[in-house]
Amino acid sequence: MPPRARRFIATLGVVFFLAFWVWGAVTLHDRLPDAWWIDLIFFAVAGIGWGLPLIPLLRWAERPPQDDAAR
Repeated sequence: MPPRARRFIATLGVVFFLAFWVWGAVTLHDRLPDAWWIDLIFFAVAGIGWGLPLIPLLRWAERPPQDDAAR
Protein backbone atom coordinates (compact mmCIF):
# COMPACT_ATOMS: atom_id res chain seq x y z
CA MET A 1 0.00 0.00 0.00
CA PRO A 2 1.41 3.41 -0.87
CA PRO A 3 2.47 5.64 2.03
CA ARG A 4 -0.03 8.31 1.06
CA ALA A 5 -2.95 5.86 1.32
CA ARG A 6 -1.69 4.54 4.67
CA ARG A 7 -1.47 8.07 6.05
CA PHE A 8 -4.99 8.86 4.84
CA ILE A 9 -6.38 5.72 6.49
CA ALA A 10 -4.47 6.53 9.69
CA THR A 11 -5.84 10.08 9.66
CA LEU A 12 -9.39 8.79 9.44
CA GLY A 13 -8.64 6.27 12.19
CA VAL A 14 -7.26 8.97 14.49
CA VAL A 15 -10.26 11.25 13.92
CA PHE A 16 -12.78 8.48 14.61
CA PHE A 17 -10.83 7.19 17.59
CA LEU A 18 -10.57 10.64 19.16
CA ALA A 19 -14.28 11.27 18.66
CA PHE A 20 -15.00 7.97 20.42
CA TRP A 21 -12.42 8.73 23.13
CA VAL A 22 -13.91 12.14 23.93
CA TRP A 23 -17.44 10.71 23.95
CA GLY A 24 -16.33 7.95 26.30
CA ALA A 25 -14.46 10.33 28.60
CA VAL A 26 -17.41 12.69 28.90
CA THR A 27 -19.83 9.82 29.48
CA LEU A 28 -17.60 8.26 32.12
CA HIS A 29 -17.00 11.61 33.80
CA ASP A 30 -20.75 12.06 34.26
CA ARG A 31 -20.82 8.88 36.34
CA LEU A 32 -17.98 9.88 38.69
CA PRO A 33 -18.48 11.60 42.04
CA ASP A 34 -18.34 15.40 42.01
CA ALA A 35 -14.94 16.22 43.54
CA TRP A 36 -12.21 18.46 42.16
CA TRP A 37 -9.42 15.99 42.84
CA ILE A 38 -11.25 13.20 40.99
CA ASP A 39 -11.69 15.56 38.03
CA LEU A 40 -7.99 16.42 38.14
CA ILE A 41 -6.88 12.79 38.10
CA PHE A 42 -9.49 11.70 35.57
CA PHE A 43 -8.78 14.41 33.02
CA ALA A 44 -5.02 14.01 33.43
CA VAL A 45 -5.30 10.31 32.65
CA ALA A 46 -7.85 10.83 29.86
CA GLY A 47 -5.80 13.65 28.37
CA ILE A 48 -2.59 11.64 28.24
CA GLY A 49 -4.06 8.18 27.73
CA TRP A 50 -5.43 8.73 24.23
CA GLY A 51 -1.97 8.57 22.70
CA LEU A 52 -1.07 5.05 23.80
CA PRO A 53 -3.69 3.19 21.74
CA LEU A 54 -2.77 5.22 18.64
CA ILE A 55 0.96 4.42 18.64
CA PRO A 56 0.61 1.19 16.57
CA LEU A 57 -1.58 2.95 14.01
CA LEU A 58 0.86 5.84 13.65
CA ARG A 59 3.83 3.47 13.35
CA TRP A 60 2.01 1.57 10.64
CA ALA A 61 1.23 4.79 8.77
CA GLU A 62 4.86 5.93 8.83
CA ARG A 63 6.37 2.57 7.93
CA PRO A 64 8.61 2.78 4.85
CA PRO A 65 7.17 1.22 1.71
CA GLN A 66 8.15 -2.37 1.02
CA ASP A 67 10.11 -3.10 -2.11
CA ASP A 68 7.98 -5.08 -4.61
CA ALA A 69 11.07 -6.87 -5.96
CA ALA A 70 11.72 -8.45 -2.55
CA ARG A 71 8.41 -10.34 -2.63
